[in-house]
Amino acid sequence: MALWGGRFSKTTDAAVAAFSASVAYDQRLYPYDIQGSIAHVRMLARQGIIATADAEAIEAELLAIRGRIERGEFVWREDREDVHMNIEAALIERLGEVGARVHTGRSRNDQVATDERLYLRAEAARLDGLVAGLQRGLLAQARAAGEAILPGLTHLQNAQPVLAAHHLLAYVEMLERDRERLRDCARRLNRSPLGAGAIAGSTLPLDREMTARDLGFDEVLRNSMDAVADRDYIVEFLACLSIAAMHCSRLAEDVILWVSQRFGFIDLDDAFCTGSSLMPQKKNPDVAELVRGKTGRIYGHLMGILTILKGLPLTYNRDLQEDKEGLFDAIDTMAMVLTCLAPMMATARIRPEVMAAAAADPALMATDLAEWLVRQGVPFRDAHHMVGRYVRDCAERGQALDQASLEQMRQSIPLAQPECLELFAARRSVAGRDLTGGTAPSQVARQLAFWSRRLETAEETAP
Repeated sequence: MALWGGRFSKTTDAAVAAFSASVAYDQRLYPYDIQGSIAHVRMLARQGIIATADAEAIEAELLAIRGRIERGEFVWREDREDVHMNIEAALIERLGEVGARVHTGRSRNDQVATDERLYLRAEAARLDGLVAGLQRGLLAQARAAGEAILPGLTHLQNAQPVLAAHHLLAYVEMLERDRERLRDCARRLNRSPLGAGAIAGSTLPLDREMTARDLGFDEVLRNSMDAVADRDYIVEFLACLSIAAMHCSRLAEDVILWVSQRFGFIDLDDAFCTGSSLMPQKKNPDVAELVRGKTGRIYGHLMGILTILKGLPLTYNRDLQEDKEGLFDAIDTMAMVLTCLAPMMATARIRPEVMAAAAADPALMATDLAEWLVRQGVPFRDAHHMVGRYVRDCAERGQALDQASLEQMRQSIPLAQPECLELFAARRSVAGRDLTGGTAPSQVARQLAFWSRRLETAEETAP
């Protein structure tokens, strides 16, 4: 039985067939295509559109096809174009006319949109788990760091001392928002296009709400044209991945800096580094560099789908076939990034003594001196100016800020007292930032306890 009917008198040109075929990559949608087809034929039987016996035979054969695919016994044929036609053709080969009833009241337009939404719902859950794994690795390192202090940077310049754990937990916070975005995206895409048909719905008495319930969708899409024409759920999913990849890339950049000889704050396990083909002494942070590089690849796929969609008139256009390769690659790339980055962070070794030496620079505590003046009643801008002048005077004398005498300090800061000379201690500076979100050990301990509870509970409830 021909799949395309009698409209065409010629077979498709071989080059066109190869050009338009998508089965090489969209075959990964097979579990969702079969899941959607089973829900569809059950609904057709319930509505009396096809016989119950036919629906049962189709469902049984679809499950058999799924088994063959999973065992590697199914032969994917390019001349059948895509995952949908390959499965339908295999069904018809086994069941004949009965198998041909599977597509009743359905178009590949609503079929592929259904498959993609089911696929993305599952991938959102999988990626959520991988992001949580990276969070746990960072949390473990934050615990291991204890009260190790490093110089926090702004503009890649020494700024103020912070606990290393505080720095690591900043990424845990970012990644939590990435998980929230993925979950929110999954909620928004969890609407059923099935039954929208090619563009206008169907004259058959389809029960779209029934298939939506069977497939675990929250509701049906209300407009049949919107249901088949838009791919904003893919745009949003790729945007979520791009933001998460950006956070991973920033973490990777910190790692690259920290393992360099200029910093030396951490050591990476050999399993996550490579050597040089020429220089035998090299230990390169290639995993972190690849994380940084692959982020651009994910961004590219986001721009790709936006460009595909920007000029399409309603409704379905074949351009939409190009929505998949970039999406699949972005998901695969993000999964690889998380799979490698999590154990790399979990096995890194912090060097607190090197961090402490870098954080001992008294210039890191210049703000503490300004805030001491504020507590004496000096307006902050005036305090800022006085301390800035003191920093300049010390630089001109070739002195560190903690090497000046009280008399020298008073030339710039007339209100200075002996206790001002005691402010240039990183541990004292860190301890003084004891407010919500601050880097004081007591505050970081609360953060650690919060994330331990949150992530351990999430691990226990994960499917």
